[in-house]
Amino acid sequence: MSKPLMAKATAVWLVDNTTLSFAQIADFCGMHELEVQGIADGDVATGVKGFDPVANNQLDPIEITRAQADPLYRMKLKFNAAAVGEEKRRGPRYTPLSKRQDRPAAILWLVKFHPELSDGAIGKLVGTTKPTIQSIRERTHWNIGSIQPIDPVALGLCKQTELDTAVQAAARKKAADGVVMSDDERRKLVSTEQSLGMAPEARMPSSLSGLEVFGDEEKDDSPASDFSDADSFFNLPAGPQDDDDNDDDDDHEDEDEDEDDRRR
Repeated sequence: MSKPLMAKATAVWLVDNTTLSFAQIADFCGMHELEVQGIADGDVATGVKGFDPVANNQLDPIEITRAQADPLYRMKLKFNAAAVGEEKRRGPRYTPLSKRQDRPAAILWLVKFHPELSDGAIGKLVGTTKPTIQSIRERTHWNIGSIQPIDPVALGLCKQTELDTAVQAAARKKAADGVVMSDDERRKLVSTEQSLGMAPEARMPSSLSGLEVFGDEEKDDSPASDFSDADSFFNLPAGPQDDDDNDDDDDHEDEDEDEDDRRR
């Protein structure tokens, strides 16, 4: 439901001049019930002058009478024919000052990942001008070297539903013009609900790229040696060097025996 003009000032007037419950005032003014209670206690909206919704043609007096008689009754804002269509946004989207510096990053993201979007569609999504979009698309922007593409939804410049609607409209326009899209372009046209319902694809982190070849190396199928027996581990086979050592020992023993015979 639409809120009245100067909702907080209207709530101040209703608290001071009616016996409506906090819930009824909060529902009519689009506020929280505790905030209305804070107004009654003097903790909220101190110094705010009450705004009469009856005198300003926003509320019928009969609505206040019905609401005071029935605590469950919810008041309705008076119909104003002049206000029809005012909720529809006109002109470019307003971007807060704190987020205007993020618009080039959002434009670069849209140009990179959704090239099918026209300059007008991008301008409506992030609230910018066509010359700025054209300079980023042609990479002639003064700060193009330091701009990093960032999702405009993550930056809070537009809603995901608005981005999906713009992308789908661009897809329908291309189909009507007979333009054949590539597979990559079709993947980009998947809506948020479809992308969230897809099974996650197993991917290797970029920091480990190139290491997958180590898992494909040929394995040695030869049986491993059993060294559980200590004796078999130390009883190594005799080699030619061992034979030479035994021959030297025999020669030394023969010389010792000859020397003993001479002494006798």
